[in-house]
Amino acid sequence: MDPTIDPAFLRGLTQRRLSRRDLIRYAGVGAGALSLSSILAACGVKSSGAAGSQSTAGFDWASQTLHHQLNFANWPYYIDVSHGTHPTLDTFTQKTGIQVNYKPVINDNQAFYAKLKPSLEQGKPTGWDIVVITNGAQLSELIDNGWLIPLDLSKLPNFTAYASPAIKDPTYDPGNKYTVVWQSGLTGIAYSPKATAALGHEPTSLNDLFDPSVAGHVGMMSDNTELGSIGLLKLGIEPSTSTPDNWTQAAAVLQKQKDDGIPRGYFDQGYINQLENGNTWITQAWSGDVFIAQQSGYPELKFIVPDEGVMFWHDNMMIPVGAENPLDALTYMNYAYDPHVAALMANYIWYITPVAAAKPIVASLPGGKAVASSPLVFPDQAMLDKTHQYYVYKGTSDLDQWNNTFDPIITG
Repeated sequence: MDPTIDPAFLRGLTQRRLSRRDLIRYAGVGAGALSLSSILAACGVKSSGAAGSQSTAGFDWASQTLHHQLNFANWPYYIDVSHGTHPTLDTFTQKTGIQVNYKPVINDNQAFYAKLKPSLEQGKPTGWDIVVITNGAQLSELIDNGWLIPLDLSKLPNFTAYASPAIKDPTYDPGNKYTVVWQSGLTGIAYSPKATAALGHEPTSLNDLFDPSVAGHVGMMSDNTELGSIGLLKLGIEPSTSTPDNWTQAAAVLQKQKDDGIPRGYFDQGYINQLENGNTWITQAWSGDVFIAQQSGYPELKFIVPDEGVMFWHDNMMIPVGAENPLDALTYMNYAYDPHVAALMANYIWYITPVAAAKPIVASLPGGKAVASSPLVFPDQAMLDKTHQYYVYKGTSDLDQWNNTFDPIITG
């Protein structure tokens, strides 16, 4: 392991990814589609189902003033750290006079949303001015209920100038009315030299996950959204526009793979350990995990975008209704899209930065050349052109049908 890399940082990143991906099985739930109450019930969390009394109607950005205070909730190990401080936050305070109360209190989307929901329903402030939520059910519920303050993009010139086209105007928030991306990631394939030797070629396709020559050494994900999506991509079907008939086709392909004894198992975050330990040679993988592994003692591991494409997910900054310091929050959002700021964060976080212009700056930072040259942090357009969006569930029966189609492969 590189002695300059904090093992707690590496460990924390992968732990954070596990808790988030547990909820990504509900990713892409569109506004007005699936009520979160049904999802929370399925997860054992009670929901009142009542809409909050707060409203964004008539919210006037022109009347807002800076309070020089910002309460910011984020995931652990998801911002730059140096000697126990966050340099980009310190610089932000120096430049603006805004004191930041930054807390890494989000460990998964659903649990954090469940903490916010009672305050939002009662029309009370949540205590946060910025929260970071993954695109999916919780974000859509916040939008549906009118629990997010619409952003004034005229006050986000850095976003307008520097945000990557790949993260602007997302399907889950058209026009970036409520959100701007914090960081993103890909779900593709990772492999070791053992897979290359067994296959007789460098892996390039999802078909390599189904090849008998690697039988017993293939890792598939236990997250049924990821598993179903990869089955659809293998068949050349766009997941976001797929139909129940398509799901049945994908499930048949995945079931045959299982019946043929090709997967070693269906893994959660442990898939990366299986690959590092040599138990699996090729696996479904999340881009950030592989880059972390490469920098922490496993440089032989590779991540690829297969010919059929990869899935693309995003974590987003947003301002909850009732935020006490909305202009301070918007000021920070604009600051985060400054390429120099984005570069400092990208050089620490190691997921896909939303600011492509940060790349040459990252390269000039200590230890930054490896980060700047990694397509897992700065994907090129060819890679981005091969990204796909998750299916948008259209109701609880839709979700049930997806679950009933793909869960038996994992649990049967």
